[in-house]
Amino acid sequence: MLSRQELTDIIRIFEPDAEFPEGTQLLEVIVPAEKIFALAEKLKSDQKTAFNYLINETAVDFLTHMTVVYHLESTEFRHLIVLKSILSDRENPAIDSFTALYPTAEYFEREIFDLFGIRFNNHPNLKRLFLEDDYGYPLRKDFRDEINIIER
Repeated sequence: MLSRQELTDIIRIFEPDAEFPEGTQLLEVIVPAEKIFALAEKLKSDQKTAFNYLINETAVDFLTHMTVVYHLESTEFRHLIVLKSILSDRENPAIDSFTALYPTAEYFEREIFDLFGIRFNNHPNLKRLFLEDDYGYPLRKDFRDEINIIER
């Protein structure tokens, strides 16, 4: 099993633009949206890391930007890692889909699209999962529903 520092060193080689916030329980890596798919691909395919399982994928709205968050695990080495990517375009937030790497991403990404409005490039079936097409995105901080008097 690799130490946190060894994983950090490997990721710095894979992606020099990666940032590593300190004081986190799990190793967190912040990567630009246009580079996150390539990093995940390397982390999955490299024999030293073998991050072969996408545990979870979600998003967070910070009002000024959105962040897509991925929890990955290596079932072989028992490593856990958190990948994050910040999306500054709130009008048309988009990021590459992880479905080509992790089939479980399909429904995670559909849920994120449905609730936050984040589009996933190259997703095989990106459509709303729970809500009607014209409803809006209820987990956005600026969401308003005049009919049901919901305001964030």
